[in-house]
Amino acid sequence: MQHRALAAAALFALAPVAHADDIDITRLLGAQDDFRSLSEDLGAALSYRPIAPGEPLGLLGFDVGIEATATDLHNGDVYRRATGSSQNYLVVPKLHAHKGLPWRLNIDAFYSTVPGSNVELIGGALGVALLEGGVTMPALTLRASATRLSGVDELGFDTKSVELTISKGFAMLTPYAGIGRVDVNSKPTGIAALALTEESFDLNKIYAGLNINLGLVNLAFEADKTGDASSYSAKFGLRF
Repeated sequence: MQHRALAAAALFALAPVAHADDIDITRLLGAQDDFRSLSEDLGAALSYRPIAPGEPLGLLGFDVGIEATATDLHNGDVYRRATGSSQNYLVVPKLHAHKGLPWRLNIDAFYSTVPGSNVELIGGALGVALLEGGVTMPALTLRASATRLSGVDELGFDTKSVELTISKGFAMLTPYAGIGRVDVNSKPTGIAALALTEESFDLNKIYAGLNINLGLVNLAFEADKTGDASSYSAKFGLRF
């Protein structure tokens, strides 16, 4: 639990913009269509996002930062009913780290807890650079990732993704873009399992971003559309 406490403390600075109410699946009992709609929005909001270009970091490379993703929920009315909230968006802060490995590999992991809610999320990814990139060539990375939600009673929820990212650096700026597919598994448990059934489905994903490296200090911005929901992310950290 100590590592979770440290991560939560690191995310505390994002609390003013990252606040949500508890998700309560029992408020949707008997409404399978609404459960599917909520699951689609959660799949968009809680699936993996690189918020980083496609080029490999190299054996000594490291990228760590705090970030936040705001998702404009497509089925806001269902989310409001499930949470009792007045908002139709979800902001998820994260502590995110990327590490370069041999053979053009990158590995990364993140942890998130949303202040004022029962949303707690972990995830990670492994990527391989099909092209390393250079003066004239872009970098191309294939990445597999997974996330898992905890803390929400009556719900088991996870995502798995595969995506392809292309990027090309120009001095301190590295724009990037990608496509992917997200597999979502949303399973009611406990009392909810008596009135709702499991939903498993895929969501298409497209995204684009910009990484700005100012020496050790690094900024990154990313926009994506996963399924019918749009998300916007920003990260501040160190990259070398």
